Amino acid sequence: MTIDDIRSRIADGSQKAADLAAAFFQRIEEKNSELNVYLTLSQERAREQAERVDAAARKGDQLGALAGVPVGIKDVLVTKGIATTAGSKILEGYHPPYDCTAVARMEAAGAVILGKLNCDEFAMGSSNENSAYGPVRNPHARDRVPGGSSGGSAAAVAADLAVATLGTDTGGSIRQPAAFCGVVGVLPTYSRVSRYGLIAFASSLDKIGPFTRTVKDAATVLGVIAGHDPLDATSSTRPVEDFGAKLQLGVNKLRVGVPAEFFAEGLADEVRAAVRSALDKMKAEGAEIVPISLPHTKYAIPTYYVVATAEASANLARFDGVRYGFRATAEDARTLSGMYRQTREHGFGPEVKRRILLGTYVLSAGYYDAYYKKAQQVRALITRDYLQAFQSVDVIATPTTPTTAFKLGEKTDDPVAMYLADIYTVTGSLAGISGVSVPCGVSREGLPIGMQILGKHFDEATVFQAAAAVERLTERS
Repeated sequence: MTIDDIRSRIADGSQKAADLAAAFFQRIEEKNSELNVYLTLSQERAREQAERVDAAARKGDQLGALAGVPVGIKDVLVTKGIATTAGSKILEGYHPPYDCTAVARMEAAGAVILGKLNCDEFAMGSSNENSAYGPVRNPHARDRVPGGSSGGSAAAVAADLAVATLGTDTGGSIRQPAAFCGVVGVLPTYSRVSRYGLIAFASSLDKIGPFTRTVKDAATVLGVIAGHDPLDATSSTRPVEDFGAKLQLGVNKLRVGVPAEFFAEGLADEVRAAVRSALDKMKAEGAEIVPISLPHTKYAIPTYYVVATAEASANLARFDGVRYGFRATAEDARTLSGMYRQTREHGFGPEVKRRILLGTYVLSAGYYDAYYKKAQQVRALITRDYLQAFQSVDVIATPTTPTTAFKLGEKTDDPVAMYLADIYTVTGSLAGISGVSVPCGVSREGLPIGMQILGKHFDEATVFQAAAAVERLTERS
């Protein structure tokens, strides 16, 4: 069922929110051991929320946009009283005293929170194999990764273990798993959604966005969580528009930019063919396909992994065993500095340690100008590429990923190969623009293929317009 289906059935009394939540918990019980999607379930909170929705429906009250909709939350978003680990042993057993703003807004709109979803530790990864609680498996092929870092969020929707979920995108962590799992994933403009209550990885890059099965549902969820938040100094005061207003307009006369850099060496033939086919269908519907260039794309991966690791190094300094989460025992650490070292040694996983070390190095005396400052300068050039391109096109269409979902363990011994899985997503993250990954085809092995639609800052409505057309033209089931 779509969000509109659920809401209308609850409103007319043909569906009870409590019964729907119970059915989803039953399905999770049957499937979760196989997929490892949920880390924590919140049955009591879900039951109370579902009863509130059902009571409102009985009284004929106006229902929220997400009334009765079962949702899952990535475990880097804090939830009051529900264990929040960020996929890390260092936060094992942590129960936050407050809710993330995006979560609170979903619940205020009637959403029923089923639980917290598995993810790469502190959102650092492209395969969901970095979770301290084991990898998530792709619902389309159990020997494949779901993508990362929001692998649990994407897989939950793909496996019908939630109608909608929230994830986070720092360098592609919503769009890449959406492509691998065959669902819709949204990258909002930076500052469009409050980051209050998001356990930070890289503060100038982190964004919260939804996963759903349809573009319309994605527009609905984004409309709920977007908007200014006085608790987040970086959140935009720009009014929230109707993100679904253009869904029925199609792509006639829409100018669609196609960057040559995204179709070069390294792109799998099946992915290339599926994306080109979708572009051909858009053209047949009246879209103007415009060849463009984003010349600084080749610098995106090194730029991203300097900026992101530097910010991670600063953000993760707070995890020291003093205030919350795991703390090394007195037997392991007899001094304060020893306790810090042992807590981080045993609490952080290898990928997190790698990024902290890289980030500390690029921020260190003598290297700051050569690495971090230079990366920020290149980031400005990447942003300028997009701003110039959007002077002549309305949206930009690219593959979301260079390949379909790769096998579990295939890239774990080669960090650079793993990082290159984000080659088509990091530029949009660095530029802070909006985007959507929408399914556009299936490989010979039955694996989903995603198409990325990127748009101007704060122009999510046009991005959804183009994505809805791709969804319709490629006849996704």
